Amino acid sequence: MTNKSLNQSTRIESAGQWRLIVMRFSRHRLAVLAAYLLVLSYIVALIAEVVAPYAPDKVNPAFAFCPPQPPRLSVTQGLYVYPMLRTIDPVTLQKNYTEDRSRAVKLGFLVRGDAYRLCGLIPMDRHLLGPIEHQADEARDTFYLFGADRFGRDLLSRIVYGARVSLSVGLVGIVLSFILGCLIGGVSGYAGGKIDDLIQRFIDILNAIPTLPLWILFAGLMPLTWPPLMVYFAITLVLSLLGWRGLARVVRGRIISLREEDYVTAARLLGAGHGRIITRHLLPGMTSHILVSLTLSIPQMILGETALSFLGLGLRPPVVSWGVLLQDCMQVESVVSHAWLLLPVFFIILTVMCFNYVGDGLRDAADPYH
Repeated sequence: MTNKSLNQSTRIESAGQWRLIVMRFSRHRLAVLAAYLLVLSYIVALIAEVVAPYAPDKVNPAFAFCPPQPPRLSVTQGLYVYPMLRTIDPVTLQKNYTEDRSRAVKLGFLVRGDAYRLCGLIPMDRHLLGPIEHQADEARDTFYLFGADRFGRDLLSRIVYGARVSLSVGLVGIVLSFILGCLIGGVSGYAGGKIDDLIQRFIDILNAIPTLPLWILFAGLMPLTWPPLMVYFAITLVLSLLGWRGLARVVRGRIISLREEDYVTAARLLGAGHGRIITRHLLPGMTSHILVSLTLSIPQMILGETALSFLGLGLRPPVVSWGVLLQDCMQVESVVSHAWLLLPVFFIILTVMCFNYVGDGLRDAADPYH
């Protein structure tokens, strides 16, 4: 059989393997639903300017801690909300909000609003949902679907913009973890002996150290004078330096089971170098297992960024992330009085659960006998 025929046969077998994985994954309904939700989340994060009704830093002090305004639907009015009226108790000076049912603010889709640049490039002024007309009296007709924070900023808009940062941290960080995990795990499993023992003991030491204090140590080394963009990449680097351990163990275990196979021995006898054997023969044989491990590692990075930002050691304002939004929840009194400030927690939980379900579905699809 010629080399061309062998290459065609290999491509057919490879395509067949991935087709089987896709077919098994499609039977895992919960994993498929989670995958669709994740795709939708990343699309929303990509076009955050369109989905968000307002800019994330648009301040309206007159409506600080404004409660959520639930939309209503009627035959005559269509989709609308009642504007909020703020009153101040003369004795306690507490701010109270009531609906002004004498008038309605009509809502529409793809309505004109504040101007922006989509992804920083395309000038636009359309928003997915908002008041149909940009009223002259903006303070009366402000639309807060998820409520407002202490500065009167729209919480929905800040959650949407925060998704862009929090979700991208996991993807960017996983690239570095993939390189470190495959490299270190591949060397450990292929070399064996003292090198394997040394690498595994080093991983054991890292696993023995509590993760949160280690994150705090690295984050505490960042100067407060760094710009937000540099802090973002530094946090991503910190999470990547600590997120490769699980993948390294997976790669090591698979390489130990594959390094004595006939095709590896044949490559070694033909004079292939160690690096070529690892990268061209061993790692491609465990692609599905690496993919599963990476999928399950992304939520850990998202939770890591959230924890660091919540503690004030990660991303800081004016950067908007889900962890930064939760900084408003550090005071119990504020959370009790304004429960809607905890809404970012719901999106964090939903995202982490979706990644876990997708990882479980990929694991079962890649290894049907698991």
